[in-house]
Amino acid sequence: MSDIRITNCHIHTFTAAHAPLYYPAPPVAAIRAWPGLLHGLRQAARLQPWEGAHEAVLQLDHFRKTGCRESQRAVFLEALRHYPASARFVVLPMDLEYCGHGPVPVGLEAQHRELYDLSRDPELGHRVIPFATLHPDRPGAVAELRRCLDEYGFRGVKIYPRLGYAPSHEILMREVYPLCVERGLPVVSHCSRGGVRHRRWTPARADAVTDPAAHVPVLRAFPELRLCLAHFGGDTDWLSYLAEGLDPLDPEARRRNWVTQIADMIEGGAYPNLYTDVSYTVFKVPACMPLLTLFMENEQLASRILFGSDFYMPRPEDLSEKAVSIRLRAALGEARFRRIAETNPETWLGER
Repeated sequence: MSDIRITNCHIHTFTAAHAPLYYPAPPVAAIRAWPGLLHGLRQAARLQPWEGAHEAVLQLDHFRKTGCRESQRAVFLEALRHYPASARFVVLPMDLEYCGHGPVPVGLEAQHRELYDLSRDPELGHRVIPFATLHPDRPGAVAELRRCLDEYGFRGVKIYPRLGYAPSHEILMREVYPLCVERGLPVVSHCSRGGVRHRRWTPARADAVTDPAAHVPVLRAFPELRLCLAHFGGDTDWLSYLAEGLDPLDPEARRRNWVTQIADMIEGGAYPNLYTDVSYTVFKVPACMPLLTLFMENEQLASRILFGSDFYMPRPEDLSEKAVSIRLRAALGEARFRRIAETNPETWLGER
């Protein structure tokens, strides 16, 4: 293989201590206390008639095994097992305290501090590209963000609208995005129908603020902002596009599918600093790789797609993260893989 310095633009190292006690449902608190319960749930799920029951429990078990590690450093070490020694990782924290799923044992300031310590680790720190996160409704959110940028030297910002706010939230528009433009910092926004959502929000309400179209006011107000819509719309829309296609008589069909909507937004040229990454989507459903190859035949799209895995969220049962990464590299070929894993990330991070 050629010498490519891989930058994985989307991983997580937060632990169960940074997650709400009752997410995704109150029984999870019991599983935290008695992990052996998951064995019984897995056996019961195999007998259920509805599709996906066993997979859901399996994902919970995988999440628990990694998330219950004692530190972010331990989680990061697990990710490193799947990549060459030169690989780097954009590490994205999560602020889950305000999503309505119960108390968070270890708060955001401590999570950021631990991530900073990881970035200064004498053995591992050179492989960490730390981002800060914020929930704009948290008191002192911007002050904490500035501390991460000024004192810790964090390299970007992660937002997660499904947790209870729009990407055009007043605090973000007035204070956060202008700061990112001023300092040349990239932003990642969760952009798939899956993931955590505020407990009191319906899926439709969460989708409304996660929709690529919800980011248009941001892109228009801050054309210099290097914004990545994570997950390239998500596996649900990718699978829908592959299985059902688009109704040629429905002029709104391309807009409703988040994959084609993001592709059109990038190809249209109106948003020259809009990016997307393939995290979670391609790693959860490797069958999407041929479609990614087709997307990369478009030069405009090919220059705006970033490699990312969303470790440790997908945790496929049949393939390791290393196996999926190698399969993706083989499917794209060396030149295209270099583009999404080395060239584009360096541009997005402001290194080129």
